[in-house]
Amino acid sequence: MISETIPLGEFIREFGQGLLDQVRAQHPPVYMPERDHQTSVWRERQQILQGLKRKPFAAQSEAVQAIVKLLADQGEPAAVLNAEMGTGKTMMAICVSVLLQRLQRRNPRTLIISPPHLVYKWRREVLETVPGARVWVLNGPDTLRKLLSLRARLGLQTSQPEFFVLGRVRMRMGFHWRPAFIERRLFIDGQVFSAACCPCCMRPLESESEDGETLPVSALVAKQVLGDRRRKCEHCKSPLWTLIRSGKPIQSMYDLVLDALQQLPTIGPVSAKRLLGSFGEKTLAAMLEDNVYEFVNLMDENGELVFSDRQARRMERSLASFEFSIGQGGYQPTEFIKRYLPKDYFGLLVVDEGHEYKNEGSAQGQAMGVLASQCSKVLLLTGTLMGGYADDLFHLLWRINPKVLIEDGFKPSKTGSMAAATMGFMRTHGVLKDVYKESSSTSHRTAKGKQLTVRTSKAPGFGPVGIIRYVLPITVFLKLRDIGQKVLPAYDETFLDVQMRDDQAGAYRTMSMTLVQMLKQALAMKDSTLLGVVMNVLLAWPECAFRTETVRHPRTKTLLHLQPPVFAETELMPKEAKLIELCADEKKLGRKVLVYSIYSGTRDTTARLRMLLEARGFKVGVLRASVDASKREDWVADQVERGVEVLITNPELVKTGLDLLDFPTIVFMQSGFNVYTMMQAARRSWRIGQKHDVRVIFLGYAGTSQMECLMLMGKKIAVSQSTSGDMPESGLDVLNDNEGESIEVALARELLTA
Repeated sequence: MISETIPLGEFIREFGQGLLDQVRAQHPPVYMPERDHQTSVWRERQQILQGLKRKPFAAQSEAVQAIVKLLADQGEPAAVLNAEMGTGKTMMAICVSVLLQRLQRRNPRTLIISPPHLVYKWRREVLETVPGARVWVLNGPDTLRKLLSLRARLGLQTSQPEFFVLGRVRMRMGFHWRPAFIERRLFIDGQVFSAACCPCCMRPLESESEDGETLPVSALVAKQVLGDRRRKCEHCKSPLWTLIRSGKPIQSMYDLVLDALQQLPTIGPVSAKRLLGSFGEKTLAAMLEDNVYEFVNLMDENGELVFSDRQARRMERSLASFEFSIGQGGYQPTEFIKRYLPKDYFGLLVVDEGHEYKNEGSAQGQAMGVLASQCSKVLLLTGTLMGGYADDLFHLLWRINPKVLIEDGFKPSKTGSMAAATMGFMRTHGVLKDVYKESSSTSHRTAKGKQLTVRTSKAPGFGPVGIIRYVLPITVFLKLRDIGQKVLPAYDETFLDVQMRDDQAGAYRTMSMTLVQMLKQALAMKDSTLLGVVMNVLLAWPECAFRTETVRHPRTKTLLHLQPPVFAETELMPKEAKLIELCADEKKLGRKVLVYSIYSGTRDTTARLRMLLEARGFKVGVLRASVDASKREDWVADQVERGVEVLITNPELVKTGLDLLDFPTIVFMQSGFNVYTMMQAARRSWRIGQKHDVRVIFLGYAGTSQMECLMLMGKKIAVSQSTSGDMPESGLDVLNDNEGESIEVALARELLTA
């Protein structure tokens, strides 16, 4: 008897080729290598790519050619490069920009939005790839000065390739201002009057009285009137406000250079003052402000190098992420570009880590949308296009390519709200669950009544029609395995469930029963205050059983449960013992280990892990949020130089951009709840340049809420990979089933039905 249900993997293997032929017939691909390789346009563009300082791999070249054909030849406003972590998205985006700059003679500039800690990595890679390129870094306090200089040279033409790298935090930052006017003494009706006047035309500011008479405004009143919003002079239209820099007072040039020098490694106060005495602040400021390496090769009056080779190596790494500025004041770059630079001044907008701009109400998402509307073309770079929900894609698409959504009827309401459009998109292409609740009503005196309430919630899932309509037409996919040429070693993901000790498991069961019972009683009274508290405690306590756990009501502060420590301060918990065992095995093989722990704040476990590992002879480093984002790459390099064997950190701190090639083994103590973060963090060391096989291990306590969390992460990863044309291959997929719910709902349901 033939089963009526065929597993999806088996179905694809059996009928995949026929389905692929059908899709190609109905939706012919824009770029086909076997066809396009025969054209002179392809050969011309390939010749340009081969003229770069660094040549892309064959698979990278194909992706670049496909994107350029989509944007330039097909006239699409936006493209998405959905490439796996480590495939070289930065390199491919630079290649795309080079080709488009050759084609777009009118606006050949490229604007790049980058995470703040990758701004100088972009600068470095552009200079190492494009001959004669000029890179403007718009990420420091002198951003306004650089933008003003761009505006001043609008009419100038240049054939030099130009790239502008804007940090996404700086992109959305506002600015501080104050009213700007001058005081003049006027004689009115024989009396001296201190009037507020425009600093440009010198005319008094005027206001209308209740009698309709126009009167000059006093300086005292002007401070109050002009302080609520930015105004202009009614006569000459000059601004009556000026920028100010909050924080530190303005410093002299000597003090600015002195502070800047002390930020570089190996240079302290004494060395900085000696350098200033020898070379002067103007000479040193000129070197540092341009961010050039002549400072590293500084020579004294005898022709001897000032810095040793070791100092030079450390400073070279630091200078790659260092910016010195004497600029004063600030202005939101996004607003400046929109207001004061012509539309399409930038030919291409490259959005690095594009999935970070998916939220509807985020300031950086809205700022990205503004910049996208001001550029001719948009290229979105991401390794995880969506995190499992359909609305992840909706807002991204709206910001980079709204035309296709408007054509399908997904547009703002008359008041500008996107709520209805988002819900309509979710109903059409995503998964929405309508939960109906029927209850008896006691409001009727003579008859019984029923009251029906409906609650709608979203769940992971994105339909194939949506993928074909919105994703496939503008997206180029690239997997690490596609690069071939033996560039990458093997990659393996493993899940290990760890059994708790008997007393630990008993304490967990008691805590779970007590808190869940309280939660049920609270929910019966329509009070969901305890939901987050109970879920967080049950997820975190197995990791923190070495300290007293005090659970209090978030509103009344009453004690709900008190759990004494189960383990002593120096006693190993089962998961910690497993970690040490793994680290010892990897050390014997000469492999370094990267350990992720999401509890690095209030429930900090990183210090304990460090203490336990160091007590057993391991050299350990802990990367914390206190290390500035722009300096983390240099910090990790220093740790490797010092012989660190285990690096512990929160995955949020290294999820993008950092190449941790020295750590081929990665251990997740906890996974967290963010698909983007987990998938990015898991591939930190499986990148181009890695020579060792990469092993990723997930640890979870059996019989706890951690397992439910890992199961849902597996489901969301499966949905995320479906938009990349991939069958799920995650190590967490062994926990997957056919259900689909959000993290909060899945965990809460499991707690309440246990």
